[in-house]
Amino acid sequence: MTTPRDTPASRRIRANGDGTVSQRKDSRWEAAGYVLAPGNTRRRVRVYGTSRKEALAKLTEKIANSNRGLPIPSAQGSLAAYLTYWLEAVAVHHLRENTHTRYAACVNNYLIPGLGKKKLTKLTAKDVRTWLNQLRTTCQCCARNIDAGRNQPRCCATGTCCSKRLSPLTLTYIHSVLKSALEHAVREEEIPRNVARNVRTGTPRPRRFEPLTTDEARRLLTAAQGHRLHALFVLALHTGLRKGELLGLRWEDLDLDAGTAAIRRTLQRTATGGLTTLPTKTRASERRIALTTRCRQSLKLHHEQQQREREAAGTTWLHGGHVFTTVQGGPIDPTNLTRAFLTLLRKASLRRIRFHDLRHSTATLLLEQGVELVVIKELLGHAHIGVTATVYAHVRLRLQRDAIDALCSALDGPTNTGTGNADGDEPPPCAALVR
Repeated sequence: MTTPRDTPASRRIRANGDGTVSQRKDSRWEAAGYVLAPGNTRRRVRVYGTSRKEALAKLTEKIANSNRGLPIPSAQGSLAAYLTYWLEAVAVHHLRENTHTRYAACVNNYLIPGLGKKKLTKLTAKDVRTWLNQLRTTCQCCARNIDAGRNQPRCCATGTCCSKRLSPLTLTYIHSVLKSALEHAVREEEIPRNVARNVRTGTPRPRRFEPLTTDEARRLLTAAQGHRLHALFVLALHTGLRKGELLGLRWEDLDLDAGTAAIRRTLQRTATGGLTTLPTKTRASERRIALTTRCRQSLKLHHEQQQREREAAGTTWLHGGHVFTTVQGGPIDPTNLTRAFLTLLRKASLRRIRFHDLRHSTATLLLEQGVELVVIKELLGHAHIGVTATVYAHVRLRLQRDAIDALCSALDGPTNTGTGNADGDEPPPCAALVR
């Protein structure tokens, strides 16, 4: 009589649902069993190992994941194929055109050349980390043959590497694009987990900006006197509106009697639609703000000027309803506004800054006037107050120093030449602060 111990290993009877294990002709061991598949179906899978124990361990792990409700990954293609599918069939319906263009540039320039040959199901956190470390130290001019494409090569193509490396902010952006794509693969049950989330790239430093001081802001507004877009610069410095929000304003959004403006849309230039008016990017960006007396007066003067331009244009006037338009009534291209702004800076003998720095100038000046952070967050249209606190952390630190100085002066008080308190309860001298 034979016992289970006497039975050959390949013929031992396993319980129903545990799968089967057998040895192949090439001496490898094969284990097969049914596991959960996408769509709440079941599929037979096969795993292999150099020993019976190894094959059985692999099958047991897959069956355990199946029992926990995790379907087996169905993707068999490369990461490049999935990223292409994600851009063309998924992201294009959820992203704005300009954002989709930036995502496509990240995928085509960095993700596919670096990780595209990897199988989607075989991609690991180590692969992502190794690739990011390599990307961090690679000269992009050499890797993408940027210099070789010029009419007259001047650096990498001539043997003198320019060491054009990616900034930490760009690396974080590329990593976030990969995380977004893999997150959708998890939702579609193509892979069990998002391995890119297990890789830390570090928090990049915020981009430096140079806001205008109070004196510089006054000089800019003085130089803008008589400019046909004077009201736009007044509004930009008093409200902190973005460039697209300013150019997207319509007269129907303004209530000059009540002194309010409704921010509902933004103007952008896209590759396919040209100048396009779009809704605000987030719900927080859609807001109602108060207008100062100076803003209301400048807007009323601007409206009268626009009426004169409309009469002069006659039938060629474009009836778009925008507050700030060209002399023919059409929307203003954001690039043309930047050129006019730089010309105004030169006229005022001010340093060169970005138009977006006017927004930073508004927030900085408000903070220095003691305005609450939550009020500035509502005015700027930030989604979370943490964004406002992070961007303007250096301003708040300076205000803290001023507050400590004021407290120090209050605690010092007038110099006491008397004998002091009898109980010796004298306040300690305030230490000198190092600036």
